[in-house]
Amino acid sequence: MEKSKLHTLFKDKSFGEILFDEPMKNHTSFKIGGPADVMIVPSREEDIIESIKFCRYNHIKYFIMGNGTNLLVKDTGIRGVVIKIANGFDNLKIEGDKAVCQGGTLLSVIAKRVLKESLAGFEFASGIPGTIGGAVTMNAGAYGGEMKDIVTKVRVLDINNNVVELSNVEMNFRYRGSTVIDKELVVLGVEFQLGKGEYSQIEEKMRDFTHRRVSKQPLDLPSGGSTFKRPIGFYAGKLIDDAGLRGIRYGDAQVSEKHCGFMVNRGEATFNEVFTLIKTVQKIVYDKFNIMLEPEIKIIGDD
Repeated sequence: MEKSKLHTLFKDKSFGEILFDEPMKNHTSFKIGGPADVMIVPSREEDIIESIKFCRYNHIKYFIMGNGTNLLVKDTGIRGVVIKIANGFDNLKIEGDKAVCQGGTLLSVIAKRVLKESLAGFEFASGIPGTIGGAVTMNAGAYGGEMKDIVTKVRVLDINNNVVELSNVEMNFRYRGSTVIDKELVVLGVEFQLGKGEYSQIEEKMRDFTHRRVSKQPLDLPSGGSTFKRPIGFYAGKLIDDAGLRGIRYGDAQVSEKHCGFMVNRGEATFNEVFTLIKTVQKIVYDKFNIMLEPEIKIIGDD
């Protein structure tokens, strides 16, 4: 659909905050990406449901994003509509040893709240950037824990515009995947089962994980997190390092000198620079070790 027509369609809609020609670099941790024709930032569940229904009814292409911590967006941007489920859609309630939150809640916010209530089990996720919706979609994990270990229920919008509740088993959690991806669902809310613990022990565990993350990962530079998935039996960062690619640079895109599993934006990196670097790393690692690295970051956008 032509951009002008798209803008006219959404001009007077009340799906939350609506932005036109919004630079995606302002919404991704990579700080890269051209404009989205239309961006919707909903603050209510109804906003999400109605905006998606509207897009589906009018055959408008749409993309659901969280906090943009694992996205690499083309410099040409995104045609159609981007629905950003993050700030504003982040209500969180603690009920005994359960936590119930909306899909836009940041993992860091959840971690602080459950710590305050001395609830254990969420420590592994305390330093992971992004929202709970994105984390559940990808079954995010770190330091021996994954979302599948603590999630009990997930409320989603399905492709028929029905709001349904899925159990842990129905979510089909696996390494960096779930039913959300398989069936193109939209995460609206999540319930966790945690356990009572000692405040000091939970805090110490979170502090330890934070220290490990800060000391080993290039958090001082824009990136999309771990660039590649972990190959079975190997670590992507070690393969890249062993291939002699630590610090290799293409324009302002660079394999991090601190952690080879990350590609960082040294200043004004473009999509093409990062994408070229990804392809270069894949080829060299494959040539040396016969292992094809698969991107963990999501590459999106239109030409």
